Amino acid sequence: MMRFWFCCALLLGLLTQSGLAQPEAPTLLPVPAELRWGRGRLSLSTPLKLQLDNSPDPAVAAAVGRLLARLYGSAKPPATGPVLQIRYGRAGHAEQFDEERYSLRVTPIGVSIDAPTSLGVLRALATLEQLPIREKRHPYLPEVDVQDRPRFAWRGLLIDAARHFLPVPVIKRNLDGMAAVKLNVLHWHLSDDQGFRVESKLLPRLSQVGGANGFYTQAEVRDVIEYAAARGIRVVPEFDVPGHATSWITAYPRLASNDSAYAVPTRWGVLNVALDPTRETTYSLLDSLFTEMTALFPDPYFHIGGDENDGRQWRRNPRISAFMRAKGFVKADGKTVDKHQLQTYFNRRVLTMLQKNGKIMVGWDEILGPDLPKEAVVQSWRGKKGLTDAAQLGHPVLLSNGYYLDLNYSAASHYAADPLPPDTPLTAAEQKLVLGGEAAMWAEFADSTILDSRIWPRAGAVAERLWSPQAAAQDVADLYRRLPAVSSELETLGLRHRRGPEQLLTQMAGSGSTAPLRTLAEVLEPVKEYKRHFQGFKYTTQTPLNRLVDVAPAESEVARRFGTLVDSVVAGGTGVAGRPGRLPQQLVALRAQLLRWQANDPGLQKLLALNPALREYGPLSTQLAAVSRILLERLTQLQTGQPPTVAWRSAARATLNAAEAPAGQAELAIVRAARKLAGV
Repeated sequence: MMRFWFCCALLLGLLTQSGLAQPEAPTLLPVPAELRWGRGRLSLSTPLKLQLDNSPDPAVAAAVGRLLARLYGSAKPPATGPVLQIRYGRAGHAEQFDEERYSLRVTPIGVSIDAPTSLGVLRALATLEQLPIREKRHPYLPEVDVQDRPRFAWRGLLIDAARHFLPVPVIKRNLDGMAAVKLNVLHWHLSDDQGFRVESKLLPRLSQVGGANGFYTQAEVRDVIEYAAARGIRVVPEFDVPGHATSWITAYPRLASNDSAYAVPTRWGVLNVALDPTRETTYSLLDSLFTEMTALFPDPYFHIGGDENDGRQWRRNPRISAFMRAKGFVKADGKTVDKHQLQTYFNRRVLTMLQKNGKIMVGWDEILGPDLPKEAVVQSWRGKKGLTDAAQLGHPVLLSNGYYLDLNYSAASHYAADPLPPDTPLTAAEQKLVLGGEAAMWAEFADSTILDSRIWPRAGAVAERLWSPQAAAQDVADLYRRLPAVSSELETLGLRHRRGPEQLLTQMAGSGSTAPLRTLAEVLEPVKEYKRHFQGFKYTTQTPLNRLVDVAPAESEVARRFGTLVDSVVAGGTGVAGRPGRLPQQLVALRAQLLRWQANDPGLQKLLALNPALREYGPLSTQLAAVSRILLERLTQLQTGQPPTVAWRSAARATLNAAEAPAGQAELAIVRAARKLAGV
């Protein structure tokens, strides 16, 4: 037992030496545009004294108060002490894409912040909050000079409150997370097939029917908008039309494209139900609603969705087909009706309504067509081609392709997506139309407990891609060095991306220990993309999200660190048959981890046997133990210089192939690294 704990301690030490654990150094995310470290330090033992003269924006003093409260436990600035001097020119307006640049200087005698607008001050305070270092319980700020500015003006996060209703506190704490990493647009997805989440006083059945299990009152909407504005964040609403609108049709059947009777759907998926774009009554209802909603949401941008309508209801309705032919909405053969032209007609009608109310229309890339007015903003989610095509046609554009957090891809994959990669085909003029991008968190598999863990900390990678200079945001290893520190900071802000899954684990374990479940869960990941819909378990809007797949992280940090350690072993020459390893410490550390995984299975199987809801994960625990056994044998081979036999390779390959099979919509995240170590 003593040898086991010694190996665990050695493993922790090696992970720290490898840069995998948080170092005792400043951890800034996003990376500033310019950064110069000095040799001095400013002690934080004495609270900072605020010097803020003639501030036209009350958001600044409030933000300073929040910072001081988190640093010292009190928001009240002291009468004496090191000075936090803040100077800025005018109140900033995020909706006008006002300046966000700032300079931040820390010296041994104080802190100074200068910015053209209050928005720059808010971004500087977010950087300042990441600077404190604790050394033997004595916090200090390192001497530093920061000159910073955003690369893109639009840096958003879509939160889907339509599929699972998300109470106001959930939205607010995620706004705090956004502010911490300098995201500045909340794209609030408020209607879909499964729900309509905003109170309408003109059309009350929309929220009465579509929001039966939760909706936001108009007072709550104003509260969220005010909360966001105080953090320099805009709120852009999305009301999805003409598709994804079954909840609308359930409330007001006259909107339907056929004679079917509808109820608010309880299943997920693309339902191919669309509003009737040929009836004037459709447009009169939309005009009433959008007039009301554009007054409620002050941002100049208004999202109308426009995605995933395949037009089947339109083509199958003789009256709508006749309308298309009468309007000349046919394809090149002159006979086949063209649903895309009809949707463009619909989009133009909606655009006119929004422009009447002073709004700029935003839609998903399906709205793009040669007749779409250039002032419409196109958001590309299906591929970068949509962004390129739209910009080349003169539209402002946003990128979301590559930033879908709900697909459970790694932070590195999101980091690699760039609205303007070095090989962009866009001209200099067309590049100016690229406003930025948005991470997207669709909520079919995320409720109030799970949501935070599906957004954070991976959204930080998107935030850095959209804020930092392209050349400065290239080091994936350093991104992963910084993400754990950002994750810890987010916890102090009230995010529940760690506590939420732990709460579920406690419920699952009942009176037993959570440790065995946690050991398995932390090396699992939910299946990628949309596979969770198609693996035997039928989800509805009422399905509780309380299984081990819901606890599993979207990206396993334990598995990633294990993979990094494997890489260091293989790169060090230990993977060469018949050659003793040159990195014995890493081998010992790997052995400690594998022994822990192998030893976890017997106890966990007893717990799983007592809980029918957990039994489906038994095979994953068995496979984790089997993989660990194979890799322990491999480590012995490496340490003794013994080459693997053909029979051993065959058995290892079979074990790893079996370990790739998902169970309960989750999969082992260590298999790829295990293959590399095993050499199969």
